[in-house]
Amino acid sequence: MEFTKVTEKVYYLINDGETDRPVLGYIKGDKYSLMVDAGNSKNHVEKFNSCIEKLNLRLPDYVAITHWHWDHTYGMHAVTGKTIACEITNEQLNVMSKWQWTDEAMKNRLLTGEDIEFADTNIRKEYEGLQGIKVVPADIVFKNDLEIDLGGLTVILKNVISPHSKDSVIVYVPEEKVVFIGDAYSMNYYNNCEYDPFKLECFINVLKDLEFDICLAGHSSPINKTEIIEYLNLQHEKIQAKNK
Repeated sequence: MEFTKVTEKVYYLINDGETDRPVLGYIKGDKYSLMVDAGNSKNHVEKFNSCIEKLNLRLPDYVAITHWHWDHTYGMHAVTGKTIACEITNEQLNVMSKWQWTDEAMKNRLLTGEDIEFADTNIRKEYEGLQGIKVVPADIVFKNDLEIDLGGLTVILKNVISPHSKDSVIVYVPEEKVVFIGDAYSMNYYNNCEYDPFKLECFINVLKDLEFDICLAGHSSPINKTEIIEYLNLQHEKIQAKNK
């Protein structure tokens, strides 16, 4: 199934590599619900909402953003709930909200390094004719971390050190022992695909300190705590060996 129940109160929509659509999460509290990431377009959001409505679940009251990259944020204008982002994410959203969406402007951003080929290619796939692209800042902005009471369920947003992006935010649901990590585990595609070993080690330590059973990453299937830490330790070892 594309929309999958992870625990009694946590669901997710699987990622789709065709246009680089990431995992979208859904966390159900007694009073409020929260969506993890806003997807890469209005169509992506509509697919997510359709899945929710089929299960008679409440449309999201809040939408937590894990980082600024287009595939996680370009659906923000189309979501039902209040969007939440850390300060660093929102700074970049404000920058992108002023971008022009013409072929010439997009090609120029590739030349200046503002954007990357992989993103450009997939944006063009998701948006035929570049119509419908709209970037907006968040409704709620926080610094470092934020705790949200959904009613019988706590969600903790935490800006962490990560090799992927300096604004990486994890979404932790302690009662359900679930953590959404977005792309925080991955290399930095906007800096020559750098995989900084120090930042990766910091992120590994964050995960080690969290009590969770299920980890949902931005572009893969759920895995458990042991599996994600073993995988990241292996990546760290490869980087260290390469840098010797």
